[in-house]
Amino acid sequence: MQFTSILAIYSLFWVLSAFLVLPFGVRTPDESGEDMVPGQAHSAPSNFRPGKVLIRATILSVVLFGLYYTNYVNGWIGPEDLNFFGRPPE
Repeated sequence: MQFTSILAIYSLFWVLSAFLVLPFGVRTPDESGEDMVPGQAHSAPSNFRPGKVLIRATILSVVLFGLYYTNYVNGWIGPEDLNFFGRPPE
C-alpha cells in the first residue's frame, strides 16, 4: 500500500471518528445549570471542548486504522467473505 493511500484512508477514519466522538461529554445549559444567552438554542452545548474531541478522535482513528491495516496485511476478511448472496447467475 502506498503512503498516499495510507494517508487518505487514515483521514477518512479520522473524520468518521471525529463525528462519532463529537456528542460524548457535551452538556446543554439546562444540564449544567448555566444561564442561556439571548438567542441561544436550547440544544447548544455549553461546555464544548474541541481539544478533547481531537484527542479522542485521534485515539479512535489510530485503533480503527490499525485494525484495518492489520486486516489488509493478513487478509483475514476479504471481498469473498462479504458475499452474502452467493454467486451471480451465469
